[in-house]
Amino acid sequence: MFVHPQFDPVAIHLGSFGIHWYGLMYLTGFLAFLALGKWQITHRPWHGWTLPMLDDALFFGALGVILGGRLGYVLFYQSAYFMQHPADILAVWQGGMSFHGGFLGVVLAMAWFARKYQLSWLAVMDFIAPLVPIGLGAGRLGNFINGELWGRVTNTDYGMVFPQIDGLLRHPSQLYEFTLEGVALFFILWAYASKPRASGAIAAVFLMGYGAFRFAVEYTREPDSYLGLLSMGFSMGQWLSLPMLLIGAILWIKAYSK
Repeated sequence: MFVHPQFDPVAIHLGSFGIHWYGLMYLTGFLAFLALGKWQITHRPWHGWTLPMLDDALFFGALGVILGGRLGYVLFYQSAYFMQHPADILAVWQGGMSFHGGFLGVVLAMAWFARKYQLSWLAVMDFIAPLVPIGLGAGRLGNFINGELWGRVTNTDYGMVFPQIDGLLRHPSQLYEFTLEGVALFFILWAYASKPRASGAIAAVFLMGYGAFRFAVEYTREPDSYLGLLSMGFSMGQWLSLPMLLIGAILWIKAYSK
């Protein structure tokens, strides 16, 4: 049995101002995007990208992550609350981001990016897909440090007690997601993208990989108290991951049927 260390969510205290761990995790994801993107430009020249293009993609992608992640949380998870308290939509410092909303935000941002540079949207998504999982893993570490999004009650030997919640033994589901959505998905995509693939194939593997990992881990994650389990006993995260699996499979089949 393990006990959550109950970290201070503020990593650096500067008087009345503090730098939160979760913000540092976002920064880690953006820096990883740049570093890995530069490596791809140098060592995988078939993409045809340049460093200014990478900087542009990061800027618009970051906007998509933040705006889409917040709006996704508002629409998918707490729509009733925010309809009554619309001013709180802007209160991002109070927490509340959705991966699936952030993903849709990035998809729209990259569509604009592709149009600006007159590129295929699928080619753009193929380039950025291997750069994303490190940021996803960093975000899950941020969830773990904050002691949020904890897991369901378990009797396993590797369970963890979250004293800030209760004294029950729970799955450390944030660490499962870090391992699968961050580490495993990164190595799968990085290896798969090591040579040219059919247009859309790398993006398809990302969709299928993330969708499958997230769907599986949701069985160990405590459902949101304000939603609970939905139809068929699935959580909201599982219902939002199913379209990713389906679209990814269709995209991969179409990529290799040409």
